[in-house]
Amino acid sequence: MSETAVRITQLDGKLPNLALMKLAHWHRAQGHRVVFKRTAWRAAGESQYEAVYGSAIFAYSAPAVERFRSAWPGALVGGTGSGTTYAVEDVIGVAEYEHYDYTDWPDFSASIGFTQRGCRLRCSFCVVPAKEGKNRSVNTIADIWRGPGHPKKLHLLDNDFFGQPDEQWRARIAEIRDGGFKVCLNQGINVRLLSREGAEALASVEYRDDSFRERRIYTAWDNLRDEEIFFRGIDTLEAAGIPPKHVMAYMLVGFAPDETMERVEYRFHKMVERGVLPYPMVYDTRQHGADGAAKYRRNKQFQRWALTGLYRAVPSFADYVPGLKRPRVPRPALTPADDLFAASPAGGVPGCTGGRT
Repeated sequence: MSETAVRITQLDGKLPNLALMKLAHWHRAQGHRVVFKRTAWRAAGESQYEAVYGSAIFAYSAPAVERFRSAWPGALVGGTGSGTTYAVEDVIGVAEYEHYDYTDWPDFSASIGFTQRGCRLRCSFCVVPAKEGKNRSVNTIADIWRGPGHPKKLHLLDNDFFGQPDEQWRARIAEIRDGGFKVCLNQGINVRLLSREGAEALASVEYRDDSFRERRIYTAWDNLRDEEIFFRGIDTLEAAGIPPKHVMAYMLVGFAPDETMERVEYRFHKMVERGVLPYPMVYDTRQHGADGAAKYRRNKQFQRWALTGLYRAVPSFADYVPGLKRPRVPRPALTPADDLFAASPAGGVPGCTGGRT
C-alpha cells in the first residue's frame, strides 16, 4: 500500500505559518508524509497528493493564490489573503487544535503561538472578529514554548492580549516574567484600552521586536479622532517605564473615504514629535478603479518617505518628489543634510500585517 502524502504550501510571510504548522502536525500524527513548499506551481515530475493545502496572509498575494489554484485544482486555500474562511479545525473536524510542527521551518528557533484568540472590538477593516469571535484564552506559555533546548523567545500573535480575562493575562505575564522569556507581541497591544496595571505588566517583561534585538512594543493609531486616547495610552506606558522610543505604531493609510494627506501627515508628525516610531500600513484601494489606483500609488510613496527616513530631510510630504535622489541644486551647494539618502532608516520592518487596532 502506498503511503498517504500531502502538500502544504506557504504562499507569503516570513514567519512560520501557523495554519500549515497545525496541518503538518495533524497529518504526521496520522502517519502521513508531509511535503512543504513555498512555490505555487507544480514542479516537473511532482507526485500526486492525497490533499494539497495553501495559505496566504496578505492581500498582495492574490496573484500567487490564483497561480496556486490553477496549478492545483481542488486545493484547499486559507488565510486572510486567500478570500476564503477555511479554518484548520473545519478541515480536520475538531473544535480546537493548538498543536504545531516546526519541522518545515528549521531556521526558526523561537516559539510561536497564541495565548488568546478573538477581539473585543469590531474595527471595520479587520477580519479577526468575524473569523475568531470574542476573546478567549487558548494557551499558557508552557503550551507555546518548545521546551528545554530551545531559546526562551516567544512570538505571541495575540490580536488582543489584554482583552482576555484579567486573571488570564496576569497569569501569562507572570509565566513570561518568571520564566525569563523574551517576548514579541507581534500583532500589537491596544494602547487606547490599556490600563495602568497592563502597562506596568508590560514593563515587567523583556518585550522585544520580531528579531529579538531591540526593545519594542507594537501598537496602532488608525483614526485621527482617537488622538487624545492614543496619546493617553502612550503616557500610561511612559509612566510605567516604557519610553515612547520603544513604541512602534502602525498607522492605517487609505481606508477612510474622507482621509486627506494633510490628516495622514498630521498623525505621522504627531507621533514623531512624541518620540513614537510610526509605521504606515497602506490599505489596498486599487480595486476602486483609476482613482483608487492613484490613491494607492500616492500612499505607497508616503510609506517610502516615512520608512526610509526621508522625512528628516524633506519634512513635508507635499515637498517630496518620488524618485528624486538629490535636490535640484548645483552640486557644490550640497551638504550631507541635503542628501536625502544620508538620512538613517526609520526602523525595522515587522513581519505581520493583519488586524491591528
